[in-house]
Amino acid sequence: MSVWTVRASPPVGNGIGLVSNQNLQQRNRSLKLVPCCTTSTGTGGDVLDVEEIRERSKKWQWKGRYSINYLLSSSVSPSNSPHLLLVHGFGASIPHWRRNISTLSKYYTVYAIDLIGFGASDKPAGFSYTMEAWAELILDFLDEVVGKPTVLIGNSVGSLACVIAASESSKTLVQGLVLLNCSGGMNNKAIVDDWRIKLLLPLLFFIDFLLKQRVIASAIFDRVKQRDTLKNILLSVYGNKESVDEVLVQIISEPANDEGALDAFVSIITGPPGPNPVQLMPRISLPVLVLWGDQDTFTPLDGPVGKYFSSLPAQNSNVKLFVLEGVGHCPHDDRPDLVHQNLLPWLAHLPAIAAPHTQLN
Repeated sequence: MSVWTVRASPPVGNGIGLVSNQNLQQRNRSLKLVPCCTTSTGTGGDVLDVEEIRERSKKWQWKGRYSINYLLSSSVSPSNSPHLLLVHGFGASIPHWRRNISTLSKYYTVYAIDLIGFGASDKPAGFSYTMEAWAELILDFLDEVVGKPTVLIGNSVGSLACVIAASESSKTLVQGLVLLNCSGGMNNKAIVDDWRIKLLLPLLFFIDFLLKQRVIASAIFDRVKQRDTLKNILLSVYGNKESVDEVLVQIISEPANDEGALDAFVSIITGPPGPNPVQLMPRISLPVLVLWGDQDTFTPLDGPVGKYFSSLPAQNSNVKLFVLEGVGHCPHDDRPDLVHQNLLPWLAHLPAIAAPHTQLN
């Protein structure tokens, strides 16, 4: 299979030369497909300061019990364009989208959310973390806060949570789906048909056993959340090593010191993997954009999940796939320029929706 990426004309202003949705649609007609990706690094537009994200963030009470952190970023956007909801992956939070929010919010109203157990959202004692719970949170947030058809954009387990939400929702809530290196489950026990996981299964179950011992779990977690350890992990999953800066390490490490973070870590690693995207995707007829970094070591393109998503465009006209060369598990932060070059034209071609009838929260 050939690897194709979209190469746009030289950047203007925001790094991709786009100034309006009308220009965006005109620009789509001039894009050229080339059999390799640009080798220069790029931030893909303005980078939002982490402190600014914190200051602008709001709180929403989920189920009247749990405080959920979210961000709303909006410029003047057409009333018939969908809103966007950004959903992070394991261990991440809203600031992981710092390289994307400003660019996307020039054309769309953008929400980003910290899933329960991550970032500045609650990490309640005794909470049972499951993929289904995160999907329920997403749907409730769309219903109670956003109140308008929305395109869900997720990375890793955030992608899978979006798939589950979309499979259970209607077009009144979810209008499209963007998956960035979608995971096969909440943890690696989901991918039992990958020979690499089969070899590791005894070790994975042994780790589960150790993590259920509080003292051992605490020692393991303390080691994992050390800055040097986190940086090495991030370097192993990013293709563009320049994107692994001290700010990124801080984004991942700080919430890990919150009360309840250890319990969330143990529950997620040892819990049920949840629904498999292979079983869920046939239920989804919405427009779907799949962006996949070919250097992903967590959900590799040649693994069962990667192979499945690679096969979808040939079987389903609603699915488009772009493989991003030299990009790892978190394309939006690894090479945001490539993500924006593929994402913005796709968004511009989505069907128009009815004018909103609710106010922004």
